Amino acid sequence: MLGPIAWRTPPRHYGPWELVTSLLTEGLVARGIDVTLFATLDSHTTAKLQGVSRHGYADDPSMDGRVWEAMHVAHVLSRSNEFDLVHNQLDWLPLAFADHCAVPMVTTIHGFSGAGILPAYKRARSHYVAISQADRSPDLDYIATIYHGVDLATLPFAAVPGDNLVVFGRIHPDKGTADAITIAREAGRRLVICGIVQDDRYFAEQIEPQVDGDRVRYLGSIGPAERAEVLGSAVALLHPIAFEEPFGLSVVEAMACGTPVIAYRRGSMPEVVDDGVTGYLVDDAAGAVAAVSQAVRLDRAAVSARAASRFGADRMVDDYLRTYEQILSGASGSSR
Repeated sequence: MLGPIAWRTPPRHYGPWELVTSLLTEGLVARGIDVTLFATLDSHTTAKLQGVSRHGYADDPSMDGRVWEAMHVAHVLSRSNEFDLVHNQLDWLPLAFADHCAVPMVTTIHGFSGAGILPAYKRARSHYVAISQADRSPDLDYIATIYHGVDLATLPFAAVPGDNLVVFGRIHPDKGTADAITIAREAGRRLVICGIVQDDRYFAEQIEPQVDGDRVRYLGSIGPAERAEVLGSAVALLHPIAFEEPFGLSVVEAMACGTPVIAYRRGSMPEVVDDGVTGYLVDDAAGAVAAVSQAVRLDRAAVSARAASRFGADRMVDDYLRTYEQILSGASGSSR
């Protein structure tokens, strides 16, 4: 398992790629699969752990992420003949050197940062897994679409929420944090904001001035221990995204706790949110405001049950095992 190394696996706070990599790795080990996880050396895993980076480069300003990722990939590929399969969770860089991989490679595409990285995908000898139908590129062939799974044991059902709304994710215009503040105000609800600040100017100009500790609270980047409490205590999760989001882990995590989601109808959201069952899909802020009163009336037990059936980590592990078997049986050609 060729994991990312921006953060530890699993991450202490933010790190969706690291989180998914951890859940899949631990699930495979639990099924009796012999897995070696290549990640930061402070990672926690039941698999065999290998790596070159002592800790995540995002936590250490002295580390150049480009350099450490290159050394990380080189280390994995130099040992690829020891394995039956290499599963790449690290975006495009391993693909540039895929010809040096001695065994079949499968790559989970966690999203495209831009069209400029597509040549690495189009030329590489790898099998591709999409994380949603919406995120499939017409320029690539795919062996499967596999939705992310979440650890249901850490996301218990919360039958009785508080009265606040929550927005959960990186503070960036893409995530619509400022829109969420407007929606909450117009709906007459308090708002709790959680996430790392990824755009300092956006936070300073549009978010921080509105944080008053009462109607709008900012909790920072919260870790796994607090995630379920914050999500489960909300009457609804606001997800007013301004980009074509590939998946949206926080959306699924909220639903697993029984908290419905009000999301803009973009990217993968029509695939992830069952409109009228686990939340509502809307087109703008006005639609989101109107949906708040509807979301309050949804059956939280039904929201949780639907999320568990569709997005449990065990289902994700099952899907990947079938994909591995397909690759290793030679039933599919390489995705060039």
